[in-house]
Amino acid sequence: MMLAIMADALQIVVLPLFVAGALSPADDLLDFGVGAMMVHLLGWHWEFLPSFVAKLVPGVDLIPFWTIAVVNVYRKSKRMVVTAEESGHQHRALNAN
Repeated sequence: MMLAIMADALQIVVLPLFVAGALSPADDLLDFGVGAMMVHLLGWHWEFLPSFVAKLVPGVDLIPFWTIAVVNVYRKSKRMVVTAEESGHQHRALNAN
């Protein structure tokens, strides 16, 4: 989460360097590096793909897409853990009877 927030903040705070969108090599390098780190840390998730595509549109870098993507991945993983825990409790109850 901190990596995504720092990458989005860097693109917003250092706007003059990254304002060119698809034409900015610094922006492309930052997005490629952040994307690679996200996949390394969290695994591949489809939520990362819109972040790559949206960063190619000039002016869209003002939207914190990396942070939004990581929040969605975290939200889905929490939902999966809760579902797995609930199904585990149901199985234990069935085994006791």
